[in-house]
Amino acid sequence: MNLPELLKRIRSFRDERDWAQFHNAKDMAAALAIEASELQEIFLWKAGSEIEETATKKRSEIEDELADIAVYLLELADNLEIDLEAAIVAKLAKNAEKYPVEKARGSSAKYTEL
Repeated sequence: MNLPELLKRIRSFRDERDWAQFHNAKDMAAALAIEASELQEIFLWKAGSEIEETATKKRSEIEDELADIAVYLLELADNLEIDLEAAIVAKLAKNAEKYPVEKARGSSAKYTEL
């Protein structure tokens, strides 16, 4: 399924339930943050050696949280009439300037510290 088809299904799901009235930018941004927090909670307090095992054992929960995040992100961008694909391409170009390969390769430092 491609992005336009996904957006059509998301809109249909929302509109069948008359939920557009609740899906303003503020609440969608909050919902997105909450779902991201629920994903983080799955890994909370796990040591490095436990992360892979947790990811395997809780794969279904992780898939659900990632799907919630993606749905809210896509709908928020759609509601704000933001071309998410174009925004991602533009952001990758900005990040390429901030994190040139010769300085950033293998480093987790912020661009201001490279």
